[in-house]
Amino acid sequence: MAMTIHVDIVSAEKTLYSGSAEVVIAPGQRGELGIYPRHTPLLTTLKPGSVRIKVPDQAEEELIYVSGGILEVQPNVVTILSDSAIRGADLDEAKALEAMRAAEEAMKDKAAKIDYAQAQVELAQAVAQLAAIKKLRKLT
Repeated sequence: MAMTIHVDIVSAEKTLYSGSAEVVIAPGQRGELGIYPRHTPLLTTLKPGSVRIKVPDQAEEELIYVSGGILEVQPNVVTILSDSAIRGADLDEAKALEAMRAAEEAMKDKAAKIDYAQAQVELAQAVAQLAAIKKLRKLT
């Protein structure tokens, strides 16, 4: 039996995953983080992207999109807190494409009174959702 670590992924609305994992791969601000059992304690922020979880005795990885958040690693537990998170299977490609187009248009329109930083955040989230959908398609 492989070594495992307990993982909790929680959004503002609900718990999306709570269980064991052989490895957790998360989108850190400076690149992807691979968390294995007995990892050194760590606290870091996450950027929008997909969290991949290798579940013991399961061939396919679990994929959960997070809009960013915080990752905490303790000796036996990985906790991810995110404002918004969506199971990979529940991602809507059409909605993500529309959000990306809307954010790009808002950023192009210099005359409009927009919050440029907010438009950049929305664009980054839409691009990350589309990347998560692409990863999910490769996994299945």
